[in-house]
Amino acid sequence: MKTATAFGIYVVLLCSTIWGQTTASTEATCTSACPAKSPAEEAPKKQGSEGQQTKRMLWVVPNFAAVSANTQLPPLSTRDKFVLATKDSFDYSSFVWTGILAAQSWALDSDPEFGHGAAGYARYYWHEFADGVSGTFFTEAIVPTLTHQDPRYYTRGHGGFFRRAGYALSRTFITKTDSGSTSFNWSEVGGNGLTAALSNAYYPAQERGLNQTLRNFGTQMESAALNNIAKEFWPDVRHKVFRK
Repeated sequence: MKTATAFGIYVVLLCSTIWGQTTASTEATCTSACPAKSPAEEAPKKQGSEGQQTKRMLWVVPNFAAVSANTQLPPLSTRDKFVLATKDSFDYSSFVWTGILAAQSWALDSDPEFGHGAAGYARYYWHEFADGVSGTFFTEAIVPTLTHQDPRYYTRGHGGFFRRAGYALSRTFITKTDSGSTSFNWSEVGGNGLTAALSNAYYPAQERGLNQTLRNFGTQMESAALNNIAKEFWPDVRHKVFRK
């Protein structure tokens, strides 16, 4: 879950710029003289181009849990949820991104207890990797199975920027159930809480305790929120920037 933070911030800033430019361009070129389009003309465009997700963002970052707008899918079985978590946890990009995070922490000496040199970097690496795997399995497989919730993100794909951003943030606390209704997102909130608590089992004593656990939980929830925003606006970035 931590791996989404930097990418999420980048996407938010990028989409804000794109959305502002698009709005300004539309207002400048389309006045009252623009012909109104009928619902029949608008529907194909909405269904065919808005909110279409891909398996990866920027062709590298895993996006397996994102569902395109205007799409209804059958519920995931227990096996499907664990397959999804496994794909997200052990994708090739996860190993690379973990290496980058570990190098950053190692260079900043974030946890002096880990030491320096190659041995110190290895400790940073496996701790980062354990954080990512436990967070993914708790939020996408274990807790969703116990609570019968759908761990996927259902893209809104239409409306203003702030409305869609608000929707994306709300999905951190609201989610679909396997039966198709909505519920408090125990999978995300509870799963991140369990991840933060589990870190006490393998981090040094200086990095344990209630205060550190709460900080870790806050970081996990922040990353989850930014990850949702990244997923919501990735189709727009792909369409308006990369012309796909």
